[in-house]
Amino acid sequence: MSFTPETVPGPDAPLRAALRYGLIGLGVLVVVSVAIASAVAGMAGLWGALLGAAIGGGFILTTVVAVLLGAKLPPTMAGAVMLVSWVGKMLVALLVIVVLNQFDFYSRPALFFTVVGALLIVLGAETYGVVSQKVPYVTTRAGDSETASEQE
Repeated sequence: MSFTPETVPGPDAPLRAALRYGLIGLGVLVVVSVAIASAVAGMAGLWGALLGAAIGGGFILTTVVAVLLGAKLPPTMAGAVMLVSWVGKMLVALLVIVVLNQFDFYSRPALFFTVVGALLIVLGAETYGVVSQKVPYVTTRAGDSETASEQE
């Protein structure tokens, strides 16, 4: 019997999968919500759906990107990256809401439902991406396998 080792995924494979599935989920949501909102509310529905997907999807996907960027940093620096990204997301979201509140070119219900849909779908897709990855829990040194076979 011969043994051929498989390529061991890197420690960031679950996060990369979460980002990939999140983007796919957001893409599907954009197509569906734009079609439904445009049919219901016309051009205002189109803008509401696009804005909702950008706000909701961008808000959630920013977290995965921040974790990916901070993964190779020391723990205190990674924590700082997460904190700054969270505060930045909150400020940008509030600023966008304040600015958008002045305009009426978009459908507010379409925006609302698309944001909620983006939060649910992208989070669900990211969760699936993380739990579907097979990443080893332990890393062994080259000599450990010889020691383990000698003990048996």
